[in-house]
Amino acid sequence: MEYNENSYYPGQSPDEGQPKRKKPQNRGLWKLLWLVPVILIIAGLAMDSFYTLTEDQYAVITTFGKPTTVSASGLQMKIPLVQRVSLVSKSIQGFPLGYRTDSSESVDDESLMITYDYNFVNVDFYVEYRVTDPVKYLYNSSDPVGILKMLCQSYIRDTIGLYDVDSVITTGKSEIQSEIKQKVMNRLEQEDLGIQLTNLTIQDAEPPTLEVQQAFTAVETAKQSADTAVNNAKKYANEVTPAASADADQIIKQAEAYRESKINEAEGQAARFTELFAEYQNYPLITKQRLFYEAMEEILPDMKLYIVDANTGVQTALPLESFANVNIGTTEGGAAN
Repeated sequence: MEYNENSYYPGQSPDEGQPKRKKPQNRGLWKLLWLVPVILIIAGLAMDSFYTLTEDQYAVITTFGKPTTVSASGLQMKIPLVQRVSLVSKSIQGFPLGYRTDSSESVDDESLMITYDYNFVNVDFYVEYRVTDPVKYLYNSSDPVGILKMLCQSYIRDTIGLYDVDSVITTGKSEIQSEIKQKVMNRLEQEDLGIQLTNLTIQDAEPPTLEVQQAFTAVETAKQSADTAVNNAKKYANEVTPAASADADQIIKQAEAYRESKINEAEGQAARFTELFAEYQNYPLITKQRLFYEAMEEILPDMKLYIVDANTGVQTALPLESFANVNIGTTEGGAAN
């Protein structure tokens, strides 16, 4: 007699002899396992709904592809899965051209240039910029900083090619910087990239070989020495000029006084001559003798002279005052005897 799996013996219940069925597990555990991911997703969405914006940042909120700008600092809110936030710095940023901050070697592709007088020179620049419109900065170009870098390199080479090597290395740096900066700023306005060039400075400019560099260093030293000498000369001139002016004023005053004295002396002599001439007209002989005697006294001072007139035989003693005193003394002595 054959039995299948559903067969059972007489007097046996239908459940007897059958394999036992497993009882269902705790359904609460399955509910908990499904609830944890849901909670995590909700928590993630809640956390993604807030972001913090600092004072030196812009926030660009994109809602279904339409960007808007948020500039107020603090805790901000957005709609998760609908809005996307991009943070952009407000602060001034920069990059080097011709060198790298982590290396002392020049980058020849950026720094090596040719001047107006066909000389090679290595020029290093540092470029500073800031974002003025974050929406344009993010969406008008895929790489606005790269475009700014290429514009700077282009205008730097064009401008360096307008100057001789001496101006590039020594005297023309400020002028070159200003000219390049203005050209780049004008071009950025046309490109409308949302960034502004704030500064562009020459960090270093030198010839590519050591020998040429030493020659230019010597030239620069000589120019500085010349400037120092000129400044010292100006300083000396400023110190000496007042004293020289005072001496000149004193000399002029002395000359004027001497002139006045000579004029007065000449006028006195002229007046005396006029008087003598009047006397000569009245008494010519006596006046001539008087002038002769005075001249002899002046020519031969401190001497007693006797002059004999050939016509009259009269002796005249000079000086007349001494002769008169001697005669008076002799006369008085004879009278006393």
